[in-house]
Order: sequence, then structure tokens, then C-alpha cells
Amino acid sequence: MGLRVYNTLTRTKQDFVPRTPGRVDIYQCGITPYDYTHMGHARQYVFWDTVRRYLRWRGFEVFCVQNVTDVDDKIIAKANERGTSPAEVAAEYHEDFLDVMDRLGVERPDVFPKVTEHIQDIIRVIEGLVEKGYAYQVDGDVFFDVTRFPDYGKLSRRSPDEMMAGARVEVDPRKRNAMDFALWKASKPGEPAWDSPWGPGRPGWHIECSALALKYLGSGFDFHGGGDELIFPHHENEIAQSEAYTGQEPFARYFVHHAMLNVGDAKMSKSLGNFFAVRDVLRQYEPGVIRYYFASRHYRSPASYSADELEAARRAYERLRSTLDAARRRIADAGRTGASGRASQAPADDEASSAGSRGDELSKAASEAREKFIQGMDDDFNTAVALAAVHDLARSVNDALHSGSEVSSGGLRRAVDTMEELGGILGLFREKEEGAADSGLMDGLVELLVQVRGELRAKKEWALADRIRDGLREMGIVLEDTASGTVWKREK
Repeated sequence: MGLRVYNTLTRTKQDFVPRTPGRVDIYQCGITPYDYTHMGHARQYVFWDTVRRYLRWRGFEVFCVQNVTDVDDKIIAKANERGTSPAEVAAEYHEDFLDVMDRLGVERPDVFPKVTEHIQDIIRVIEGLVEKGYAYQVDGDVFFDVTRFPDYGKLSRRSPDEMMAGARVEVDPRKRNAMDFALWKASKPGEPAWDSPWGPGRPGWHIECSALALKYLGSGFDFHGGGDELIFPHHENEIAQSEAYTGQEPFARYFVHHAMLNVGDAKMSKSLGNFFAVRDVLRQYEPGVIRYYFASRHYRSPASYSADELEAARRAYERLRSTLDAARRRIADAGRTGASGRASQAPADDEASSAGSRGDELSKAASEAREKFIQGMDDDFNTAVALAAVHDLARSVNDALHSGSEVSSGGLRRAVDTMEELGGILGLFREKEEGAADSGLMDGLVELLVQVRGELRAKKEWALADRIRDGLREMGIVLEDTASGTVWKREK
């Protein structure tokens, strides 16, 4: 069974069939940069980054477009509060977005179009809608006539009354229908404005995404992503104006919506003022912990943000990484012993057989983890199942490391490679953005101290050996003496 995706258009999981064989085209609704990027935003972009990584891993060419709404009422309001320009506000917070996404390991889209750099493209789409009778002009404003599009409501499946309530429309006697929405807004004093056939003004929110998606992807592209709060009115309106303009259906083949990140009973949002900026969270937690936190939940399941949730993610992620680090050290130790010829004698036949058996078990565990990972991701990008597969493999590795006997380095290496490979699709096990160059030196120094402690213990110099152990513990390094040697791990 191949990839199946929940499509909001059909309210079912469907087999994924790309528009172009071997290629996947994605449009993501981007940010409106008027404040710092928060964890609710991060959920979307980390998720789609994971999707893109997985699709490429499965052999697809992936092309992604993500817009930047750099002109908007909220940007203008923030600029007026500060006594600066909307362009300066948008640039500041867009730079924050780029910075924190880079630190989270979110790869940038292939095209990052800003609305202010595509005004003429937007105007052309609006002109086409007017010419075809889907839109009308009143006093410099242009509205889309929803009654001219019979399928209006097919995405949200709302009744007219529900749509009225959801859109929170303002009463405007100039509209033919209360549900009609703005494609072009006539300029107001002091606001950014561009010349158009209807006079100076700026685009409405919905038309921006349609124009940019059509410009870079055309009709019928594969995935349209965004939060489920955008189903109506934003994505509903995108469908109506796009399909009216092109005369083609569908605008997008699969609408994929993630659930909100909540704080208490309310969604995290800038407008509610209950958001946690990613830049602040990154001061407490490294990027891998944040990505683990998001991956541990299916994207369509609501998630609650709290310090307890992040702490649980940190502990679980540290367990994974400690196992991976210990396995890497065991492999490195085996390599050094083999290269230097320090192995005192060949293992007995029964020991070699036992090591080989455990190596076979690890190879089998790696294959099973890969299979479970694929099954999870192919089932509507279920990262929680995929992450559980990585944990299953880590448990097998940990059991082998603490078995008290030799482990085949070949089997252990296959398990480590698989952990790194699958974890990498989820964006885990990356070096820290800051201090990465020092991590190798730190590990080397710990290894040296562990070796010296071992020599002291062999000489029965217990006091000095204990001093090293206690000193490392104060630094957050815990030692564990096993039958096959001393292993160490980090603890916060």
C-alpha cells in the first residue's frame, strides 16, 4: 500500500496520486510578519518540512512555494503604533521567522514570494475575474460575487448561515451579497497603495495566495497546506476565485490541514496574545526537542502547549540521543581496537556466535523499524507512529549495549545508521546550532576522563576514580559501569 492522505475536500483518506509522476508540488500559506514567530506557526512549518524530507526520501522530486503576506492591516497597525513603515515591520519579523526556522532545521521553500513583489500578477487575476463576470467594482474596491460560483462552500461544507458567522463579515451595503469578499481594497490615507485599473489600493488577503499559487504551480497542484482555521473563509475563497479564473477544477488536489496548537482551551495566536515565541523557547530547549515534541503528535490532532509537555519531550529525546551516542562510541571503540591490534585474543567460538546472533537481531530490528516507520508515514504522515519505530529500534540497541557481552559491530552499525536515517527524516539528531564545533571536543574529553578513571580503578585508586565520577556528575555526565566497560550519558 502506498501513501494515503486525508483530504479535507473529500473528508476521507485517499491514495496519493501526484499530478506529475515522480514529482510533488506544494503550496503552503505563509506568515503575516507583524510579530515574532510563535510555536503555533512552528507546528505547521516543522510538519511540512518533515513531509518534504519524507517524500524526497521516497524518491520524489519536491517543489514547494510558501508566500509572505508582507502587506496587511495588522502590519499597518503595528507600523502606526511604532511610527515606522509597514515595510520595516514586515522585514523585521520576516527575518525573525527565517532565523528561527533555520535553527529548527526547516528547509526553506523553493520559492518564497512576497505579496508586495507580485502586485501586477495579482491585478491580472482580478482583471480576469472582472472580465468573466465573477467580480465587480464599487468605489475603488473590487468584490468577488459568491453567487456566481455554484460550488462555493464545497471545502468547508458550511451552510450560508454558518459561513456568515464564520466569516465575521462586516455589513457593507455596497456588496451584492453579504458573503462577497474583497479582491482589491481602495487605499486609505497613509496606507501602502499601488496603482490599478480601479484606482490606488492593495490586494485583499485571499486573492494573494491564489495568484501566487497559480503563478508558480498552475492549476491542479498536489498539496495545499495550512492550519484548519484557514479552511473557511481563506481556503474556501481561494478555491472559488482560482477555479472561476482558470475555468479548471481542482485548484489543488489535496487540501491538508493541521490542527491548532492550544494554550489551555484557546488556540495559540498573536491576536489573543497567548503565544510563545520560538526564539524564546529555543533559549530553553534545543531544536531537536521541539521537533520531537511536534513529531510525537499526529498533525491533525490538537496539541496543548505547556512546559510539562516540552519537558517530557526533552527527556524522551535525550534517551534516544544517549542510546545513539553510546552505540556510536561502542562502534568507534571496536574500530580503534581492531585497527591497533590490541585485541588480546580472538573470541571463543561461542562468544563469536553470540555476538553474531545479537548482530542479526539488531539488523532485524533495524529492518522492522524501517518498515514500521514507512507504514506510519504512508498512513497520512503519522509521525507519532514513525517516532515510535525509532524508539523501538533504540530499545533494541540499548538492550544489546547493556547485555554484558560482545555485539557484532556490523549489526550495531546497521542499527545506528537506521536510527540516524529515520531520525533525520523527522529532523532529529542534528548538531546544536550553537556550540556544535565544541561538542566533539567535549565528547573526547569525557572519553579521556573515563579512560583515566578506568586505569585508576585497575590500580585500586578508588578515591581519585570516585572524584572523576562525581565531578562528571556535577557537569551532567552520568557514568554506568557494565560488564563490558563503562558507558556515559548526558542528563539535564
